Amino acid sequence: MAKTKGELLVEAKELKLDVNEKNTVAEITEAIKQARESAKEVADQAEQVVNEVSEAIDKEAEQVKLAQSDGSKSESEQAAEEAVHYAKAGKRSEKSVKEAEAEAERQARKEAGDTTPQGDNEANIQRGPAPKTRPLAERKSKAYKKVAQKVDKAKLYSLAEAIKLATETAVTKFDSTVEMHVRLGVDPKQADQNIRATVTLPNGTGKSVRVAAMVGEDEVKAVKQAGADIAGESAIIDLLTKEKLDFDVLVATPQLMPKLGRFARLLGPRGLMPNPKAGTVSANAVQAVKEAKAGKIEYRVDKQGIVHLGIGKVSFGADKLQQNAQTLINSLKSARPSTLKGSYMLSVTISTTMGPGIKVEL
Repeated sequence: MAKTKGELLVEAKELKLDVNEKNTVAEITEAIKQARESAKEVADQAEQVVNEVSEAIDKEAEQVKLAQSDGSKSESEQAAEEAVHYAKAGKRSEKSVKEAEAEAERQARKEAGDTTPQGDNEANIQRGPAPKTRPLAERKSKAYKKVAQKVDKAKLYSLAEAIKLATETAVTKFDSTVEMHVRLGVDPKQADQNIRATVTLPNGTGKSVRVAAMVGEDEVKAVKQAGADIAGESAIIDLLTKEKLDFDVLVATPQLMPKLGRFARLLGPRGLMPNPKAGTVSANAVQAVKEAKAGKIEYRVDKQGIVHLGIGKVSFGADKLQQNAQTLINSLKSARPSTLKGSYMLSVTISTTMGPGIKVEL
């Protein structure tokens, strides 16, 4: 029964032939036939070489044996000359044969568990000790270890205590960000439990936010007065075409959103695609820009159901940081899914950049 074109293409692929669906069945069949004939020819040649090498080795061994028995060296020398001539003829030399035998012997000893060096070459190989991975605790800096002693890992601190302790355990030379990590009892795979919302922190985040506004040319002046760093339809399209993302937040009006569709793969993975839930798609672009500049930020749960958010800098002081933290907690509580059963906020941890985690009592 004749093979179909699909079956022939599969067979050609296994043989690594340069054919495709554009070739006819006859062409593919002929290519396969030639490839198999070529492979058979190579295999026959290889077998012939192996046989010739074996015959040469047997002949040389016989000559040496005869020389040792009658004390004659001429036959041994003749066999050696034949071996040299054999090597020069492009065949496998005696040396390469011996190397292959030695390698086979080493592999056999290795499989048997014997790794004792058997010759000078093996004895000279120096193998260093296996690399050791130190525990995470040992890899921490001395400064971290010192401040970590102030934190009782078994204790649940009040929000005020946790924030005060976090500012005291900052280990970086720069102004560290105070981070809040909230584990929620939600399943992010469920659409109604994939928490995503925005919050405006009363004291901001301490980070300078660059805002871009995708608005009509008649609104450019107004949004720039509101604080937009980049504004205008043509300016934004030009930046995105060049894949220059020189902004932290992108605001757009509903009318211009379709023009951002072709940049979804560029903006989406970076969390920059305007979204109505995040308040970045709004008919009132001026208000959206003001909120973004004032510290309105978006948060969402990760795959493990945890919300990670920076609530300010250590330099803010404990009072301002506590106000921001409480605002985030209130926002999370209001975002609780109505269909969720059981506990919602499972744990809260506060830390500074590269600082120890401090557990908060709920």
